[in-house]
Amino acid sequence: MDLDTCLRLVLLLQAASCSPGLLVDVLVDRYDVPKVCPREVRTEDFIRYHFNGTFHDDGKKFDSSYDRGKAFISQVGLGRLITGMDRGLQGMCVNERRRITVPPHLAYGSIGTGCVVPPDATLVYDVLLLDVWNTEDKVQFRTISKPASCSRSTAATDFIRYHYNGTLLSGETFDSSYARNSTYDTYLGQGDLIKGLDEGLLGMCVGERRVIIIPPFLAYGENGNGTKVPPQATLVIQALMVDVFNPKDDVVVAVKEAPEGCTRRTVAGDYIRYHYNGTFQDGTPFDSSYQRNSTYNTYVGMGYVIRGMDKALQGLCAGEKRRVVIPPHLAYGEGGVGNLIPGSAVLVFDIHVIDFHNPKDPVEIRITHKPRECNTASGANDLIRYRYNCSLMDGTLLYSSDQYDSPSVTTLGANKVILGLEEGLKGMCVGERREVVIPPHWAHGENGAAGVPGSAVLLFELELMELQKGVPEGFMFVWLGDIPDPLFNALDLNGDKEVPLGESSSGCKLKRAKVVCSLGLTSTVLLKTCLMIRTGIKMGELWRTN
Repeated sequence: MDLDTCLRLVLLLQAASCSPGLLVDVLVDRYDVPKVCPREVRTEDFIRYHFNGTFHDDGKKFDSSYDRGKAFISQVGLGRLITGMDRGLQGMCVNERRRITVPPHLAYGSIGTGCVVPPDATLVYDVLLLDVWNTEDKVQFRTISKPASCSRSTAATDFIRYHYNGTLLSGETFDSSYARNSTYDTYLGQGDLIKGLDEGLLGMCVGERRVIIIPPFLAYGENGNGTKVPPQATLVIQALMVDVFNPKDDVVVAVKEAPEGCTRRTVAGDYIRYHYNGTFQDGTPFDSSYQRNSTYNTYVGMGYVIRGMDKALQGLCAGEKRRVVIPPHLAYGEGGVGNLIPGSAVLVFDIHVIDFHNPKDPVEIRITHKPRECNTASGANDLIRYRYNCSLMDGTLLYSSDQYDSPSVTTLGANKVILGLEEGLKGMCVGERREVVIPPHWAHGENGAAGVPGSAVLLFELELMELQKGVPEGFMFVWLGDIPDPLFNALDLNGDKEVPLGESSSGCKLKRAKVVCSLGLTSTVLLKTCLMIRTGIKMGELWRTN
């Protein structure tokens, strides 16, 4: 310290001791300090603050940033402010309020500033700090929450959808996507965002929440943005990543459950029935077939569904479960679907294939057991008894003969059962068991039936219990009372061992009989004196049933 400086300091101390009201240094009153202060003002920092300036002696206001309608911006510690303020602002926190009293020698001294501040005036600044940053600052971010699994994170050239709340460093909100009830949708790394946000949103997972702090020179800089973002404002963005995809993305398929022994997979042209849950990438549901208690039914690869689903539905097995992720350019694009699906939304479908078929499919028959001896096989006009279980292809049981006291009975060719079951029952031996897959055009068609969904493929498990060969062409007579013995002799009136068409006798007396048509139709008639046989019957060819 030189002699001149030493003398000045001695004089200053003497003056202070003689005049108790004279300040030697700045007096700082921190009368409102925030509980959390992540950063304090340091030399070379830039700050943005509001203030009211008054004289110490009479409290008269000489300046105010509030009156000018904008905060004051300056750099601290480099002589751009009066010395007293350079000192008094050190260590201050955002949202802190200070009362800084500056003696004349640390303010405008014995000269003052024209007609605003008189000479030797002690000044009092009531300061509210709004912002602080440094030219060395970088974008800062802190992850608030993150999903347990993250298969993909955002990268440059990705298209993202995110929600955000935007505030200034002092806490005032300047914008919010939530207030508009719409995500902000944009490309990353293409210059569509302010630089700091372009950087701060990189590496995020869908469902991740971040707080991103952006210094002014990486935000809106000296000009600010409209009336909400002032010049040189640090921005705080609380972001939630909702969606991410790349224009080069294709459909992504993950098999969740694959049935064993899959012998056939879906191809273009097949008709498929499947259940699904549809969600967005963040897990928000938008549609579900389960809620409607009805499968979604459509053709595969023929443009009846969105392109991504058309592609994902190929190569599936009945019973298979898949998760399908479809980018928007293969779904509903930028337009979305009304209020249901927003524009540029990635869709996630968890699908379960119930069944599928092709309109050209025949009935599929698999023999699961065949007896060693099989001399007689079922055919047209045969009366059969059989056991069955009828289920959907996913195993849902619809009907079973076990629910009744006895096996089912039908006459093949009598149109008493669906066509596919008719096909499946043909050519069976007693004791034989089969699995028969019946496509809907051989079953109940698009409309279905009681308990059977429309367009359902049916699986029948069959076992032939009894077989009685069919009736010859014409009528079969079954006496309900006592049967003439021998019966043939009663019909062979002329004794030539044949009963041709038209043979009759006025002397034959036959009791009430049941007439059974070979087509399965029955009627009861009273046969009196004569009997007309539609076709000739030779000895041993007359059928008798119990």
